[in-house]
Amino acid sequence: MSFRIICCFLVAISVPLSASAQLFGGPLDEALLVGRDETTFPPADEDYFAEMDNGIALTPDEIKGRNMWMVWTGGNDLLWDTLTNDTFGQFDLLKTLSSHPSLPAQRSNRFEQLGLINEPCFDEATGPVEDRHGLWLDVRQSDCAPDPFANAEKYPGVEIGARGRNMPVWSYYGEPTGVLGLRLFPNPEFDRRAERRWDPERYYNDPDYYNDDDLVRPYRVGMSCAFCHVGPSPIDPPEDPENPAMNNLNATVGAQYFWFDRVFAWQPDERQYMVQLIHTARPGTIDTSLVSPDYINNPRTMNAIYLLEERLAVARRFGEERLQGGERDNKQFQDYIGEGPLTEFFEEPDLSFSPRVLKDGADSVGALGALNRVYLNIGLFSEEWTRHFNPIVGGKDITPIKIETAQKNSAYWRATEDQSPLTALYFLKAGRPDLLKDAPGGEAHLTEDETQVDQGKSVFAENCAGCHSSKLPESAYEAMPGGCSGAGYLECFQRYRELVKTDTFKAEMLDIVKADDFLDGNYLSNEFRIPVTLLETNACSPLATNAIQGNIWDDFSSATYKALPSVGKIKVHHPKTGEEYDYEMPAGGRGYTRVPSLISLWSTAPYLLNNTVGYYNQDPSVEGRMAAFEDGIEKMLWPEKRLKDSVLGDKVPGVIDRTTEQSYLIIPKGFQPDVLVKLLSPLRDDLPWLFTPDGDIELGPIPAGTAIGLLANLNLRLDQADLLERIEHDFELAKLVIKIKRDLNALPDNASDEQARAIFADLVEPLLELSKCPDYVVNRGHYFGTKLEDADKRALIAFLKRF
Repeated sequence: MSFRIICCFLVAISVPLSASAQLFGGPLDEALLVGRDETTFPPADEDYFAEMDNGIALTPDEIKGRNMWMVWTGGNDLLWDTLTNDTFGQFDLLKTLSSHPSLPAQRSNRFEQLGLINEPCFDEATGPVEDRHGLWLDVRQSDCAPDPFANAEKYPGVEIGARGRNMPVWSYYGEPTGVLGLRLFPNPEFDRRAERRWDPERYYNDPDYYNDDDLVRPYRVGMSCAFCHVGPSPIDPPEDPENPAMNNLNATVGAQYFWFDRVFAWQPDERQYMVQLIHTARPGTIDTSLVSPDYINNPRTMNAIYLLEERLAVARRFGEERLQGGERDNKQFQDYIGEGPLTEFFEEPDLSFSPRVLKDGADSVGALGALNRVYLNIGLFSEEWTRHFNPIVGGKDITPIKIETAQKNSAYWRATEDQSPLTALYFLKAGRPDLLKDAPGGEAHLTEDETQVDQGKSVFAENCAGCHSSKLPESAYEAMPGGCSGAGYLECFQRYRELVKTDTFKAEMLDIVKADDFLDGNYLSNEFRIPVTLLETNACSPLATNAIQGNIWDDFSSATYKALPSVGKIKVHHPKTGEEYDYEMPAGGRGYTRVPSLISLWSTAPYLLNNTVGYYNQDPSVEGRMAAFEDGIEKMLWPEKRLKDSVLGDKVPGVIDRTTEQSYLIIPKGFQPDVLVKLLSPLRDDLPWLFTPDGDIELGPIPAGTAIGLLANLNLRLDQADLLERIEHDFELAKLVIKIKRDLNALPDNASDEQARAIFADLVEPLLELSKCPDYVVNRGHYFGTKLEDADKRALIAFLKRF
């Protein structure tokens, strides 16, 4: 009885602060704190990026929309500065931007090492920059005009804290940094005391200094959407990727060369388990639920934005989503636009015609709501957002951030809502397909054998077009009226599956595919939610929980999404033995993956939702992209050519991400929470095994070859559970943690991997029992078309090159 009382008390005191704080109105953002409202943040109108996006001509509103995409950070520099102090000294955007010789990446190799896009008009720092507090930051070339968004008279910044005192105020767009998508802001906490303590050389070279969580840096770095979406143009690639011109860049193709792990950990220590974890994010992928943790390791690709108008047309036919409660607080296009096609995507009182933006189809309240959510996810109004969870480390209940709260308490949010329709207008104009025939030397990669291409069209019509075409026979719309989303979705989808197998459908589809205008305005996706039972890809993405009822993005997913039924049981594989067994998928939205577009497929390899199929090539030239395409598309169609697991080989259908060497979960002394220090420091003599001689906390050793998902997917907080279920889960979790610590503590000093594996052999089963995603094979699935004859596969590839 006493144990249950203690558990109930612990649960009671663990109720997130945000839940009770709402009674008192919650925090204001930094802008409202000093009396700035949304009208004081007008959109920038300079056509500074005119040469980007293949030089497409934009209207004044479209220019404002692109500027918002490129330079608007909405005060999120506060979040990224906070995370610098919460990531054990590994994440530091000021070091990402620096060219100090002690760093692994400078401007001269920034694309090669980090996959980031150097902004034209800057030179690499060759020494400390005097007007940047001695930091080695890129220097603007003297023959370039000033950055228009840094005009503090036209775009006056938010004067708060040290800004306007010993620090400048600058513009609310900040200053350019030399990296597209990152903007520099004066740190309001950098007061006179912090200034006296600041030592730029120690910041680069002294771990005791830069690992101190009390260190105040002179600048904060804000992040715009461009950071994850600007890339080299597929049809006008730069001769030197380290020194692109504006015309070599495209703001909608996606940052497919972005090395998340290298950006997140500027000085990676392979002994740190966190470093091993982030290595699973292959170039061009990022785990968007890393900050607001869902306890699932889930890096996913940053897709290109193509043919938004045609995608919205798909939503009109298949994207019916019903909204209720806080979901209705999302702005819709007609709130800002009085006429035209963008006014056709919401019908009062609750019907949204929505594209499915996230991989799991969870962003389902309308295109505008999905766009606005992105700004929250990269840190806008972090004063409130981060009160609903523990950033990065997790460990407490996640509660929904309410749009209503953001509208009341954040001027940055309201400004974003008002201006994001301009970005949508920009996407309508700029998101054009990049065709291989238009790329330099591209024609050489296209076959002149029209017979083979015609054969490829037939193969595509019979095997691919039912999912990968937005032009379909009328019978498709009859089988899936409005998309059929909701509790009855699986019945509708099964009816559609049977339809596409019929001779009549195949014949009608073939006529559509062979029409001369088939690729014109074709989004090459129907955006259906495909059950993972059919797709057979890794289940961790469709198991994501951020958008389910009661979780962080509750207001940004539709009631229709939350009503989706369970897809049933999937097959997963034991990470130690390779044995196949069943796992029951939950309902409530999880279990589905929306169909990706095949537009410009030739330029986007590797493939699958996590870039695990195919050779990664750092070369963005046409030749480099085609080398990656040929390898990736072969491995998609000939799955036996895909990489195998380093431990189990053919016992599992692909690769399991594993630790590459013995590692530890290390919490440096300077980053241990104050409460933990106060509680454990008096017990240091009694718990010598918990601390290193330097005062760090180490949990390990975790042996090389351990499936990373075993620990990364450990379910620390139970979703949608009642009090007793949560207590029972927490009790089992506590028993497991005690067992892990006790068993690892029994290992001798300098234990070998063999000794550590012997301990972990007894930990695998209890870890699996508490796993939130026990699917560890990352490159399996999408076996459609893999049983075709080789000649048909080659013909299909010839046709796909024309997309």
